Amino acid sequence: MSDLPTKEQILDWIAANPTTTSKRDIARAFNVKGAARIDLKRILKDLEDGGHLEKRRKTYRDPDRLPPVSVLQVLAPDDLGDLFCRPLEWLGEGPEPRILFSPRATDPAVGEGDRILARLQEVQGEDHQYVARLIRRIGTNPRRLLGVFRKGAEGGRIVPVSKGADREWTVRPGDTHGAKDGELVEAEQAGPKGRMGLPRARIVERLGDPAAPKAVSLIAIHEHGIPDAFPDAAIAEADAAKPAGLAGREDLRDLPLVTIDPADARDRDDAVLAHADDDPKNRGGHVIWVAIADVAHYVTYGSALDREARRRGNSTYFPDRVVPMLPDRLSGDLCSLHEGVPRACVAVRMVIDAGGELRDHHFVRGLMRSRASLEYTEVQAAQDGNPGEKTEHLVEEVIAPLYAAYGALRAARERRQPLDLDLPERRIELDEKGRVTSVAFKDRLDAHRLIEEFMVLANVAAARTLAKKQTPLLYRVHEEPAPEKIEALRETAEAAGFTLAKGQVLKTAQLNRLLAQAEGTEHDELINMSTLRSMTQAYYSPENFGHFGLALTQYAHFTSPIRRYSDLVVHRALIAAHGWGKDGLKPEEIERLEETAKHISETERRSMAAERDTTDRYLAAFLSDRVGATFTGRISGIARFGAFVKLDETGADGLLPMRAIGHEYFHHDAESQTLMGADSGIVIGIGDKVRVRLAEAVPVTGGLTLELIELDDKALPRRPGRARKGAPPRRKADRSAKKKVKLRKKAARRP
Repeated sequence: MSDLPTKEQILDWIAANPTTTSKRDIARAFNVKGAARIDLKRILKDLEDGGHLEKRRKTYRDPDRLPPVSVLQVLAPDDLGDLFCRPLEWLGEGPEPRILFSPRATDPAVGEGDRILARLQEVQGEDHQYVARLIRRIGTNPRRLLGVFRKGAEGGRIVPVSKGADREWTVRPGDTHGAKDGELVEAEQAGPKGRMGLPRARIVERLGDPAAPKAVSLIAIHEHGIPDAFPDAAIAEADAAKPAGLAGREDLRDLPLVTIDPADARDRDDAVLAHADDDPKNRGGHVIWVAIADVAHYVTYGSALDREARRRGNSTYFPDRVVPMLPDRLSGDLCSLHEGVPRACVAVRMVIDAGGELRDHHFVRGLMRSRASLEYTEVQAAQDGNPGEKTEHLVEEVIAPLYAAYGALRAARERRQPLDLDLPERRIELDEKGRVTSVAFKDRLDAHRLIEEFMVLANVAAARTLAKKQTPLLYRVHEEPAPEKIEALRETAEAAGFTLAKGQVLKTAQLNRLLAQAEGTEHDELINMSTLRSMTQAYYSPENFGHFGLALTQYAHFTSPIRRYSDLVVHRALIAAHGWGKDGLKPEEIERLEETAKHISETERRSMAAERDTTDRYLAAFLSDRVGATFTGRISGIARFGAFVKLDETGADGLLPMRAIGHEYFHHDAESQTLMGADSGIVIGIGDKVRVRLAEAVPVTGGLTLELIELDDKALPRRPGRARKGAPPRRKADRSAKKKVKLRKKAARRP
C-alpha cells in the first residue's frame, strides 16, 4: 500500500505546481495507487471542507493564492502612473492581493476598467504580491447591460433598452439587488448562458423609473460607460485650487476681449478681440487676439485631476445636462472667462493681411479680464443695426472690428475651399421637468461663423508654432477619403444627374462644386449625406497627416482645454516650448502621446454615440403622442430588413420594416442599395421622397417604426388577391424600372 501524503505536503505541492492540480496529478506526484486513491480523495475533501482548497471542476487550488493565469480588472493609475489590478475571483480569507501590471512595449494600451487575461508571477519583498503580464484583453469593461427589470417567480429578467440588443438576460433571486418590477437597472453578466440559452445577469445599480424624462441622458451615460462621478481626490484638488495671479504672466487686462457663446453656455473658455492693423506695410490688415483659459495651470500632469480628465477624454453634452471633463470648480469658475473677473489665459496675437492670410503670430501666457459675456444672437443683432443695452457701447470698439476681420478670413476661406457640408443641427428644447417642448433646427448666424474662423486660425497658429519649435504635440488629423468611397460618391452623383470631376489629387473644392450643384434640388440632402459618409473619421495623432476637410496641412486643437484633453496637451506643449513654467509637457507624457491619442479618439467617439442615442430617445418621446400621424421624409438607408427614413420635420430617423413597405415582396439589392417590388417593379432607393405613418415610438430605446404610404408622391399599388406565401420569383422589370435600377446600381453604398 502506498504511503499517503500529509495535508501539508499536498498543500505545498499544489502551491509549487499550480497548473497541474487534478486528483490524478496529485496521485501521480505522490505515487498513490489502487485503493489508496479513495483515502486520498477523503484527504482532499477534508482540505476543501476546511477552506484550505477550492475545487474547480476536476482541479484543486489554494484559495489564498491566485492561479498562474487569472482574469483581472485594471484599476486607475496611482500617483506614480503605475497600473494595478484586482483579481475578479478571490476566495481567500485575507484582503485581495495587490497586483502590479507590467506591460511590454508591444502590448496594446489598457486602462482603468479593462478586463484582461494575465499570467501572474509571485514576488517577495514588494508592496505588491504579484506581477501581471498581459495575455489578451477580454473586454473594455465587464459586459454590462442597461434595461428594464421584469420580476418573475425565480428572480426575473432584464429587457434591454438598447435598440441593438435583441436578447433578454435572466436574473437569479439572489442577484436582483432589491430591484422592483419595471425599474431601470444596470446589470453585468454573472455567468454563462442559463436556461433557454439566455445569459445570466447580476443587477449592480437601480436607476429608477425609465419613463422619467431625465432618465434619457442617464440611460446613455450608463449604456456607454461615460464616467459621471469624480473621484474624491480630484474634487479635493479642484476645491483647493486658487485663482492664478499676475506673476510670470503678461498683463492683458486692458484689452477689450469678449466672450461670445450660446445663450445656454455652460462654460466660457475662449475670448476674442480684433482691430485694424496700424502697420503701413499691412494696409487693410487686421490684428486678432484669441485668449483661452489656462487650464494647464490648474491641471498638472499626473495629478488626480489630470488622471480623471484623461480618463474622460472630453466633456459630453446632452440636452438636459453635461458630463464635464473637469469638476465645476474649474470648468464653471476658475477656468471660465467670466465678465469682469481676472482669469489666467494662454493667448495668441495673430496678424492677417487684407485677404485673410496669416502673416505673423505669437503666443503669450497672460492674465485677462473679459469686457463682456455676450450671446451669438445679441452680437448678430448689434452688427445688423439693432444693438441691445449690453452691446450698444461695444459696437464701434469691439463688434464692428470683429466682423471686419471675419470678412477677411471669409475671403481666405473661399480661396482655401474647406469642405462646405450643409447639415442642419437639431436643437431640442426641454421644460423644467425634462420633457421635450419643441424640436427645431439651429440657426447659423455670421456670429457663429466668425467665432469658428477665429478658432480655426488659432488652432493653425498653435500647430505651426509647435512644429517650428519641434515640440511634440497632438495633431487633429482628417485624412482624405479612400478612393473606393469617392468612386461610390461619384456614381451616386451621376445617378442623381450631377458630376464629380475626376483628378489625380482629390481636393475639397471638387466636392464643394458637387454640393453646389445639388443645393436647392430634391437631391440636396442625399448628396450632402453621401459626401459625409465618404469621409474618413477625424482623430488625434502625434504625427501630422493634415486635415483634409479643412484643407489645412497643419492643425491642432488648442481652443477648448476645459472640455477636450487634446487641447490641454497642446497647452502644455506651448508652455514647454516657450519655457513658461514647470507645468508644461513632461518627457513621460511625451512617451505616452500615441497611447493618449488613441484613447481620447475613442472617448470622443463614445461621447458622440451617447449624444446621438440621447437625441433619438428624446425625439421618440416627443413623437410618442403622435402615433398614427403622417410625416414626409426621405429614404436615408437600405437594409435587407427594410429601409430607414429621415423625417423632414424633426430630422428623426425611423425604420420602415419590410412588412410595412407594401403589399408585395421586395428584393434587396445590396450593391445598388435598393429594394425592388417583385410584382410592380417599383424601386426604392436612398434619397427617395416618402410619406409615412408613425406606427410606434418607444422612448426608452429611441426606436421609431414607420409604415409607407406614398413613394415620390404616389401611393403604392395594392396587390389583388390573397398574398402568396414565400418569396415570389423576381419580376422582370419594365423599361422605366430597368432604367431606375441601372441608375441605382450607381447609387450610394453605405460605408
